[in-house]
This record gives sequence, C-alpha cells and structure tokens, in this order.
Amino acid sequence: MGKKCKVKLDVGTVYQKEEGGTYYFRYQVQHERKCVSLKTSNQEEALEKARKLLPIIQATTEEVISAHVKVARHLVKQARPLPLSEIWNVYSKHPQRAIPATVREELAYHSTLDEMIRYFSRYSNVKDVKDVTPALAEDFANHLRSMQISVATHNRKIVRIRRIFGTLKDYLSIENPFGSSVLLRKEREEQGTLVRRIAFTREQEEAIRRELDNPHRTLMNKAEIKVVYYIGMYTGQRLKDCALMQWRNIDLEQKRIWVKQFKTGKEVLIPIAEPLLAVLQEARKWQTDSYVCPKVAARYQIVDERGKEIGDSLVNIDVLRVIKWIGLEPSVATPGRKRKATVYGFHSLRHSFASFCAEAGVPKAVVVSILGADSSIIDRFYTHVGEDAQRAAIEAISGGTSTTPEQRIKQVLEYVGSLATVSSEVSHIVSLLSGK
Repeated sequence: MGKKCKVKLDVGTVYQKEEGGTYYFRYQVQHERKCVSLKTSNQEEALEKARKLLPIIQATTEEVISAHVKVARHLVKQARPLPLSEIWNVYSKHPQRAIPATVREELAYHSTLDEMIRYFSRYSNVKDVKDVTPALAEDFANHLRSMQISVATHNRKIVRIRRIFGTLKDYLSIENPFGSSVLLRKEREEQGTLVRRIAFTREQEEAIRRELDNPHRTLMNKAEIKVVYYIGMYTGQRLKDCALMQWRNIDLEQKRIWVKQFKTGKEVLIPIAEPLLAVLQEARKWQTDSYVCPKVAARYQIVDERGKEIGDSLVNIDVLRVIKWIGLEPSVATPGRKRKATVYGFHSLRHSFASFCAEAGVPKAVVVSILGADSSIIDRFYTHVGEDAQRAAIEAISGGTSTTPEQRIKQVLEYVGSLATVSSEVSHIVSLLSGK
C-alpha cells in the first residue's frame, strides 16, 4: 500500500499521517469535513473501528444516531483511575520517562508537577488524571504567565508537565492535555525587556586580575579562584569546565589544554597563553590533588540532603564577589520578572573571549573550535565584523574610501617622516607603530 497506508470506505477514508503512525478516519457530515483519531496503528483494528462508525455517519435521524451511540463509545478508551497525588510514583518508574542529566533537573520535574497539582487543587472536581482537560492545561499556562517568570522558565515548566503526561496514556481518555503549542510562550514576548550578558572590557579584566592579587581582598580559596578566572579568561570555557579542570588535561610542556565540555560533550584543544601558563606553573607547586583547584572543585561538587547540586551556586557567589570588587553590579532588575537578571558573571569571560577574537580578526571557525559551539555568543560579536566588511564593500562600489588600520598606520608613519623635527615622544610612538 506504500509507506503511508490509505484505505477508502463507502463513506470516508482511513489513513496514516506518517508511516507506522496512528490511523485517522476522515469523512464528511452535511458537507462539513470531520477527522477523528482511531487511536491505533494497527490497520485491521483501525478499519474495524471505522466501520463501526459508518452507521452513525450515514444516519439521517436523531433516533438512528442514538441507537448507535453505544457502538461509537467503544472507540473511547476507558481510562484507568490515577489520583493526581500518585502521578509521580507512576511517572518515576515509567520506562519512557525523561532522564535528566542532573539531580537538580530531576527535582525540577518533581517540583513543577507539585506546582501543577497545587494549582488544580483549587478545583474541587479535579482529583484524577482523567479530569485534566486541555482547557485546564491552558488555565495553568495562563497562571504561569502571571508569575513574572522568563519565557524560558515558563516553557521549561510546560515541557516537563507535557513529558510527564506523555507517559500517562493508560490513565487518559484524551490526547495529552498539555500537548498544544499555544501553552508555550514566544521569545518575542521579551523583546525590549530582554537583558543580555555583557562582555568585560580589557580594562575590566585587568582590574579583576589586579584585585585577585590585592592582599587586602579576602575570599575563600582566593588563590584557586584566581586560577579559575585565568582559565576562563584565556580559554573562554564555562565555569564548570574551569572549576573542575584536572592536571591530566593540561600539558605544560606542549602548552596545551584539553577540555571535554560538561554541557555539550564536545572536545576542544586550546593553546595555553603565557599569562595562564605562569599561573598554572605556580599552581603546580601546591598541587595536592588531581584537580588543578582541589578546594574549589570540592566546593563545586557539594550536594544537599536530597542529592541536589548546590556547590555550583556557592562557587558562583565567590566569583561574583570578585566582580563586585571592581565596581560592577552583577544583576539588574528586569521588567516583568521577580528575579533580577545577571548581566555580569563568569560567563561574561566567554563573551569577552569572543569579542577580543573578533576585534583581532581571528576567523570565526577558529573561535568556534575553541569555545566548542557555533553559539549566539560568537554570532553576536562576529556580526560586527561582517557589518564592517559590508560597509567597506558599499563604499568601494560607491566610490568611497575605506582604509584598514594598517593603511592608517602607514599614513601616520609617512606623515611623521615628512616632518623636519620630531620630539622624543613622537619618535617613541613611531617605533611602537613600526614594530622596531
């Protein structure tokens, strides 16, 4: 019959939308097209169900329809009872449940489900899974919209509930009530209010390095936090990759660092810059563990009594203290949200890395090979590079002029060379520009 099966009956057609998928029955009643799911991927079973519907579709009086209603009801699956309070017990044992990468995300699934159950407790008639309708799901989504949370947080909550209900088919008499795309918010809803992470300037990174060497500044594991910062500055890697860096991934002789990123699983090989090399050589002297920064690594891996990772937040607090030392406020209030949004953090070093590479004319592909992802971070800074090239092209075809930094330096040197007398200060500038 082909990949997508289609069978025409006396009235209507039984068909699949995709190979191996659910069968549907399409027909017309009083010139209006209808389509119902037959809730099976077995062709014989689908045809049997469709033929049972034929008398109702072909009926011309209410009496005939009423006579066949019981036949049609056999198509409606009788859902097994499952109290809302028992959803987690069933879901957590289901073979098709989501397997989060962290305990934190596992707990987030549980807490989001509890949030939904608490909300539905407002309705006296909602006690069982089969009582949850698409209308109630939309009601819960609207409740989330009123909570002043980000679009991303809202959508994560909806997707978690959707996945949970996706494993409860035996307890539902309808399709997944959280399956509708209208429950999700659009990213454009935050246009105009979205706060982006800000890259550090070179001066700000220099200020951070000075404060880390300032003996009057106190911080838990300060010497190790300095190493973490330097790894972030000169490799562009994320906080977890820097805090949990191990000596086996560092080759001081070949001046290379190998990183398998925790978030993406991608492997990157990065040359070690001289400032970072000096810091790592110093750290080697007090090596006591397989970790480059053993105390920070131990702190980063702290978990609470439920097994939830909390150490990353503790180390992040230490990192943010250094940023405050240089006079920057890490978070700002954001319209429409209860929580402040972070603008400066350790991740800003990743933005700075991409920014400095773009300014230096480093090819985008090279930056991707170091950061490990062709992310929006890289696109953000390399857009400006593309705009400069486009501007030069437009000026070229319109008869305008566009000079490169090298051309401007050459012009300065030629001008200075034409002067009769030159001060010692200007001579020094000339030597710097000419590389002598």
